[in-house]
Amino acid sequence: MTRKLPMQNAEGAALDRKGRVAALVIAGAMLLWMLMQAIGAHLGWPARLAFLFDLAAIAALFWALVVTYQVWQGRKKLRAGHGQRQNDKD
Repeated sequence: MTRKLPMQNAEGAALDRKGRVAALVIAGAMLLWMLMQAIGAHLGWPARLAFLFDLAAIAALFWALVVTYQVWQGRKKLRAGHGQRQNDKD
């Protein structure tokens, strides 16, 4: 079982915030994409317009992927720093 490390510093809080924003972007992009696909099908919009919404959703998901990777790397760095501080005390 892994133990959660306390995020006591501003860097940990910033990573938490970035993670929440990425999650909201993923959920919002998918909901908006599904809504636009349904509206487009109902109103008979051309396929060209549907592809525009597809590309916008892909761009949002790519951005969220990059931010999620940054959060992952930031957490690794915080854990490594936390371990070093524990070893320094010994």
